[in-house]
Amino acid sequence: MDADVTDSAGPPSDPDHPAGDKPQGRSQEESGPEGVTPGDGAAEDGSPQGDARREGTSAAEDAQEPPESGESGAAPDPAPDPDPDPAPAKAGSEGSPGVQTWADRPKDGIVAARKSHWLRWTALAASFLVLVAAGAGWWLYKKLDGNITTDTSAAAELKAYEKERPTPVVMDAQNILLIGSDSRAGDNSEYGRDDGGSQRSDTTILLHLAADRKSATAVSLPRDLMVEIPSCRTEDDKETREQFTQFNTAFELGGTACTIRTVERMTGIRIDHHMVVDFNGFKDMVDAVDGVEICLKEPIDDKDAHLELPAGRQTLNGEEALGYVRARKTLGNGSDTERMERQQQFLGALVNKMQSNGVLLNPTRLYPVLDAATKSLTTDPGLDSLRDLYDLVRGMRNVPTEQVQFLTVPRQPYRNNANRDELVEPDAGDLFKQLREDRPVAVVPADELKEAQQDQEGKQDGKPDDTGSESPTPTPTYSGSSAADDLCKQ
Repeated sequence: MDADVTDSAGPPSDPDHPAGDKPQGRSQEESGPEGVTPGDGAAEDGSPQGDARREGTSAAEDAQEPPESGESGAAPDPAPDPDPDPAPAKAGSEGSPGVQTWADRPKDGIVAARKSHWLRWTALAASFLVLVAAGAGWWLYKKLDGNITTDTSAAAELKAYEKERPTPVVMDAQNILLIGSDSRAGDNSEYGRDDGGSQRSDTTILLHLAADRKSATAVSLPRDLMVEIPSCRTEDDKETREQFTQFNTAFELGGTACTIRTVERMTGIRIDHHMVVDFNGFKDMVDAVDGVEICLKEPIDDKDAHLELPAGRQTLNGEEALGYVRARKTLGNGSDTERMERQQQFLGALVNKMQSNGVLLNPTRLYPVLDAATKSLTTDPGLDSLRDLYDLVRGMRNVPTEQVQFLTVPRQPYRNNANRDELVEPDAGDLFKQLREDRPVAVVPADELKEAQQDQEGKQDGKPDDTGSESPTPTPTYSGSSAADDLCKQ
């Protein structure tokens, strides 16, 4: 028994290897615990062969000597070399220490990792797109905002005459003077002779927006209307004399400020804002909405207006639309009255096109319209930003098309010159009072208005003098049209 016990300090005959220091490579030849031969594949505790030789094994086990050949009867076979690339044990298998490879990871863990990776990239891409969109939106905003020209000189001129201007009656209502420039300078020279770049108000419209934004009334002011023009300041800082002459002379002499003061003196209505649009701005706006549909009873061939159109239903592009609203000599009786009616009808069709096609509610479609409008737009400081114009458009986009009305101020041929116009009173004064006090007006086609007036006269003639109580004051009705009218059904 004593011979089988090995001293833990190592045999004394081996001075090169002190206790606890075993020779290199010996661990694979030594026997394991009692009862287990070196050839066995695993110890009783299930650990792999040679696992007992890892760091932390007791010095006594490391120092055990194999049994002598005489006792065992035969020398033991040396332990086989371990597999140089053993297959890793599967997780959870019998005899496995629980070590796991990438391939053996749970599938839900892989899916979770992939999902987390995908979410990170999605968030990164979304953030990038938001930054790009914000940058593009800011660039577009600044571009449109920079297109607008501010008329500071008119604002200064009006401020100098503030004491003589009308006082607003209804604060939330808006009165905007729209002026179509008739300048032949620059890009507009193809539409007529350039007389030194002077401007004339070819078209002037007083646009009244009701305080509740449920109606809009556009009143055309004839350019040949005889009016009182106050003393105005010219571009070369000279004072003009007060005079009674045709309306568009005000714009030619004193520009926008003089025109505004003339309108305010004539109507008693305070002008809150103004816009001046030239020919190219009008053309580009029509092109931006893909044209406007009209119907012609007869073909048009007008060399001065560069216009040649067949009869019937058709869609006009910007160039054709401009010729259509400016033509006079070859259409109808050649009067400015009929031209204003065509302008009103076409503007109504343009408004209807923008509302029915969702242009005002679709930023993608609205941008070309705003770009076209702002490029050729000159406004007062109160409307010279995109935000101001957007607020104005937003207030108008919910107005029903039948409540967007167009009419011409009541007028008749001037008694001293049939080629000029003068106001018809008291009709014109009644219209101005309705707008000034933000009260409703109604418009109907000229033939319907004439029939209604004849019927009214007939009722009054047959009515006894001692009739009962008076009827409520009816809404004043004028000859005109609305944006809801179909030009092809008239």
